[in-house]
Amino acid sequence: MGPDSALLLAIAGVASGLAGSIAGLASLFSYPALLAAGLPPVAANVTNTVALFANTAGTAAGSREELRGQRSRLVRLAILAAAGGSVGAALLLETPASAFSRVVPWLIALGSVLILVREPLRRLAENHPQFTDGGTRAKIPLAGAVLLVGLYGGYFGAAAGVLMLAVLSLSVNEPLPVTNAVKNIATGAANVTAAVAYAFLAPVHWTAAAALGLGCLLGSRIGPIVVRRLPERPLRIAIAVAGLGLAVSLWQRGG
Repeated sequence: MGPDSALLLAIAGVASGLAGSIAGLASLFSYPALLAAGLPPVAANVTNTVALFANTAGTAAGSREELRGQRSRLVRLAILAAAGGSVGAALLLETPASAFSRVVPWLIALGSVLILVREPLRRLAENHPQFTDGGTRAKIPLAGAVLLVGLYGGYFGAAAGVLMLAVLSLSVNEPLPVTNAVKNIATGAANVTAAVAYAFLAPVHWTAAAALGLGCLLGSRIGPIVVRRLPERPLRIAIAVAGLGLAVSLWQRGG
């Protein structure tokens, strides 16, 4: 890999870190950059997963204010997401990707729509307290959804953050910067679990992962600061629209 490709990946990493920490769309920039650098799709996918470990480190450092007092919640969500991520990694290593990749755009589109209609869905849930009172019936669907998003994140990961943000946004009423910070840690847990497996069992391109990861570390450190200063509603709409754009792009690529 030449210096020009390494520079391309580092720049893409900064954009990925920003997009991932703000909107859960890191792979919108990182995955195409790896393909442009000459990596085949499977190698690009696993290298992308390894490099995006830097996103978790950067966003955790940049979101300390939002994560204060969230320890028990983070541990619970991280365990669920990591369990899903390990299953997703096993699926990628053991099964063909064609069938699952056809579902990916629909999942991204669903997550984006859920973010757009979050408030009406919350009002609907408030009329059915059994799903919002923190009891068993409320916790089981949330746990299952986090597990499934973690599985998806470990398998492919593009816009896993959008799906996780949608799930968490519907489960609790809190400021978007807090939900976004929790989302970053949860998806990061799934990503790290898969990255460990890929480091030993998959064709990771380590030079590309290093260049991309350095950029991600910088971008993800800045991202939470940006989220903290932007108004919530326009940001939420921008995240959803970007997610729908990625879904359309993947549909077109698959077609």
